Amino acid sequence: MNVTRYSTVPSLREALRSLARAHRLPADVRGRLVLSVTDLAEPELRAGRPVALTASRENGPGDAGCLAVTFHVSKLAGPLATGDLPLPAPAASGQTATWHIPLPTADPPCGGPRPSLPPANTPLLPVASRDGDEELRAALARADSLTAEHRLLKHELAETNAGVVALYVQLEEHDERLRTAHGKVLRELEDALRPPPPLIPGLELAVHYAPADPGAPTGGDLYDWFTLPDGTLHITIVDAVGHGVRSTRSALNVTHAVRTLALEGHPLQSILTRTHGILMPLDPALMATVLLARIDPATGELQLANGSHPPALLVRRDGTAQHLEVRGRGIGFPCPGSDRVLSTRLDPGDLLLLYTDGLTESRKDTIEGEIRLVRAARAHRRLPLTDIPTAIAADMHTIVLHADDTLAVAVRIPLPPCADEKPAALHPRVTRPVTLG
Repeated sequence: MNVTRYSTVPSLREALRSLARAHRLPADVRGRLVLSVTDLAEPELRAGRPVALTASRENGPGDAGCLAVTFHVSKLAGPLATGDLPLPAPAASGQTATWHIPLPTADPPCGGPRPSLPPANTPLLPVASRDGDEELRAALARADSLTAEHRLLKHELAETNAGVVALYVQLEEHDERLRTAHGKVLRELEDALRPPPPLIPGLELAVHYAPADPGAPTGGDLYDWFTLPDGTLHITIVDAVGHGVRSTRSALNVTHAVRTLALEGHPLQSILTRTHGILMPLDPALMATVLLARIDPATGELQLANGSHPPALLVRRDGTAQHLEVRGRGIGFPCPGSDRVLSTRLDPGDLLLLYTDGLTESRKDTIEGEIRLVRAARAHRRLPLTDIPTAIAADMHTIVLHADDTLAVAVRIPLPPCADEKPAALHPRVTRPVTLG
């Protein structure tokens, strides 16, 4: 194997180009080979150390084999830096770097004339400039091709992204339709579980309910009202712990048990304790606060039993307000039941409000909420009763720091048609203190 040494960059380039032309290497490969060898040789040549090249034909992929070009530096030089060359040199070790370049199939097969390098003192041929131009054109053509490919890929990517966005929008619209349909079904189920006000001569009844999450309208706030055999109205207000379908089921179990016991004629004070005993074996995790009310429409007599629930609010016709406090513990609590039954009387024009804590705790301050509730009930007490619960809820929820299911039930004994209702400004001021829970 002949080793040819070179001491200048131009002679080295001409030798490589002559070798590449002799083996009909493509212009872009020839240019990469020239640049790679020159990059390795320049530090050595500037230091005054000649470099050497050898070339040989070897067997390789295809019929024509490959051209092996090996670059050598002085033994005194350090290891070659081959990490970032235009044409990678996979066989680099110490002071040598070797390129194995596949030959065109039209090249003479292995065993033909051996490749040769021109001597180092070969005069430069005029074709060197033309070769450089050809290599530059090949590089520019490759760059143009890559630019076109990049532009095409960007276009295809943009189309793909547009398709993905359109698909995402379709999926979002489909999900929204499913959520809407799901919410509609749940609202219909909720409406089926919430009985309309019964028609009872001598009483006006109205209700307002709003879930914590409008997209999931089920919740644990539930009510029930029905007439007992003696004509008394029974009202049950339940607030089961939690949200969603599970809490709705718990609240429904409580209202059904209370209705059964009430219709069987059990005393009001015993109903909460009996309800606890019935339901705990079926659902040991159930916890619910309960408020029970009974109103005789003929006399206005009101009875209340309470199990850990917010107290009822009574606003008299003259604007005097009072929280009707009854101690007790709810279903699922230790020692469940109402400690006593509170008895009072509703007069014509009096407003009774039964509610859950979602009405008063929207700003996380129960006492402040109860004070605002008194103010709102007084302000709206002369509205048509069907509008009062919703109007009060709107006042209470101008700021919501803690979203919760909200239930408000209003009861009023209507004034006789001939009653002289004084304007609000002429009503006496509050003469009875408000009892805060």
